[in-house]
Amino acid sequence: MLRAVAALVVLSLGGAACVKTAVPPGSPPDRGAADPYRDPARLAPERARDLVARMTLAEKVGQMVNDAPAIPRLGVPAYDWWNEGLHGVGRAGIATVFPQAIGLAAMWDEPFLREVATAISDEARAKHHEAARRGRRGRYQGLTYFSPNVNLFRDPRWGRGQETYGEDPYLTARLGVAFIQGMQGQTSVPASPPAPATPSPSPSPSPYLKLVATAKHFAVHSGPEAVRHSFDVRVSAHDLRDSYLPQFEACVREGGAGAVMPAYNRVDGEPCAASPRLLQGILRGEWGFGGFVVSDCGAIDDIYREHRVAGSAEEAAALALRAGTDISCGGSYRALVAAVKRGLASEADVDRAVVRLFAARFALGMFDAPERVSWARIPIEVVDSPAHRALAKVAAQKSMVLLKNQAELLPLQPTFKAIAVVGPTADDQDVLLGNYNGKPSRAVTILDGLRAKARARGVELRYAKGCGIASPSARAIGDAVAVVARPDVGAAVVVLGLSPRLEGEEGDSALNPGGDRRDLALPGVQERLLQAVVATGKPTVLVLTGGSALGLEWAKANVPAILVAWYPGEEGGTAVADVLFGDYNPAGRLPVTFYRSVQDLPAFEDYAMTARTYRYFRGEPTYPFGHGRSFTTFAYRDLRIAPERGDARGGFQVGVEVANTGGRAGDEVVQLYLTDEIASAPVAIRALAGFRRVALAPGERRRVEFALDARALSFVDAAGRRRVEPGA
Repeated sequence: MLRAVAALVVLSLGGAACVKTAVPPGSPPDRGAADPYRDPARLAPERARDLVARMTLAEKVGQMVNDAPAIPRLGVPAYDWWNEGLHGVGRAGIATVFPQAIGLAAMWDEPFLREVATAISDEARAKHHEAARRGRRGRYQGLTYFSPNVNLFRDPRWGRGQETYGEDPYLTARLGVAFIQGMQGQTSVPASPPAPATPSPSPSPSPYLKLVATAKHFAVHSGPEAVRHSFDVRVSAHDLRDSYLPQFEACVREGGAGAVMPAYNRVDGEPCAASPRLLQGILRGEWGFGGFVVSDCGAIDDIYREHRVAGSAEEAAALALRAGTDISCGGSYRALVAAVKRGLASEADVDRAVVRLFAARFALGMFDAPERVSWARIPIEVVDSPAHRALAKVAAQKSMVLLKNQAELLPLQPTFKAIAVVGPTADDQDVLLGNYNGKPSRAVTILDGLRAKARARGVELRYAKGCGIASPSARAIGDAVAVVARPDVGAAVVVLGLSPRLEGEEGDSALNPGGDRRDLALPGVQERLLQAVVATGKPTVLVLTGGSALGLEWAKANVPAILVAWYPGEEGGTAVADVLFGDYNPAGRLPVTFYRSVQDLPAFEDYAMTARTYRYFRGEPTYPFGHGRSFTTFAYRDLRIAPERGDARGGFQVGVEVANTGGRAGDEVVQLYLTDEIASAPVAIRALAGFRRVALAPGERRRVEFALDARALSFVDAAGRRRVEPGA
């Protein structure tokens, strides 16, 4: 696939950032002439170079922190670069809240994720322009978004794994590219923007970037949270190139990500935000990245306070700047004025960074009349619109993963007079939202959704919480058991699992400030509640909330039906009810391995991939990566590989016919895995190389084709080189 050129808009600067003009730095613009930076017919980098050449050193440095001040004499408004859009516009008031990223990954649906990202970016654009019309230019009101998180979810204990697309670099790459494309809104930018046509949401194509998406956290970052500011990750060349970098490369080279955010940690001794190896050698040198690099918040201070590879704020800022970090989230880069005066960095280094930053703002149309920028005409009414709410419902439905359905307990029988719903996350809005979320105008909890569906079916619903998230209460469990045991109750729905109060980023989880988990088991009180309900003998459905894998050995052996709902967004309760009552046929698949227990895992601090994820784990999981069931059945036949023998440089075509052999319509997620049988170096046991979610009516057949190129047939050797060699 050709590289999307959005990043080239943001923007093939190279060494040209320091080009000087005849205008002395700090001079006011000549109002009698057409200033190049004011001319929308010019390319963004050219406009940026002209503008930056008019600034003083102090003005330039002022633009290198996330809350950049205005420069009135040049017509530069204040701007805050920090915005969040992980699964909806975050932290900016009312917005549509889609399933958390791990739930979006469980859809295994590239085109639909692009549609979700398009809706998010519609709301982001509308919110930005509404705020600008009101003179508001603060945090969470801009167009540069710190999403997506494409780190590898290598260990289920990591509290931030919920923000990722799972444990596989290929799946993460495909979904990351789709999300970035939906956020940024286009793949090319002509030199001279045409006048816009009639207004409509998501106009396309446009000569401007819709948003800037930021691939984070680069690189080799996935916990532990408690030591992320000081930890030095030692990683083999094989693991670096085989597992930790491919998704970032795809986001840059194919997705055209306009920005990249380095991680807090060090990699082989270098802080990521000050790593010439990562930022110059790999990101810009190998991958041709043309956008800007933004530090994680406070990461520049970590360089001297935590990593101790610099002796002062000035030295840390200079190290990061020279390595290629263009802007600091936080005020750390204000030290650059002193750093330049001390000779630790040059003004040319500053110029290069600030030109990249303004090239992005010009590419977004932030200095041009709104009538020229078609994205500016997306109406504020798209925010929390009925169409977006419907999209959130479909996303939640698609994300549901049915792990088990013994004796076809689901869908629930229409003959049930009553059902019991118990559990601490059944009536909990937090478990809909995850983290980095917006605020829904209306959120449907799982209890809400089940109650509405039961009422519509003429079924009584009886509810008892049973216990807290982690707090025991024998009386509460007893009350729940009494509700389940009532003679008219035909089945019990037990809603358990994790909550943002138990897992998340460092400092965010109220009951677990560290954010990471120590083990994979359900909190003990929840396990006791589940066992007590099952002991009543009533058919039991377990609905799990959370952003990570859980240890489910007892549940697998004793609970007839298990559904993973993740953090399903504002319509999560509706989606769960649709599945349980049979109005939606689930087809989500696990983007992570569900291990039996933490004893199956290496040490959390060990970043070697040996024995991690389905690609290298040789044990028996409770539920494997890619697992998920349906209310119908599917059959595969006529697998063909063409040519049967050939050269990897020419590629191969792999096709299979898939048929819906059951009695109802449903989606099947076709997954293609490769195993290199005779590689000359250690390689993954198997690796995902293609997937497609297809909808099939009863009796319908469809041929699904995958193209394998040389990269798909390659492996990474011990030296970190990607190679193709003869073999099966």
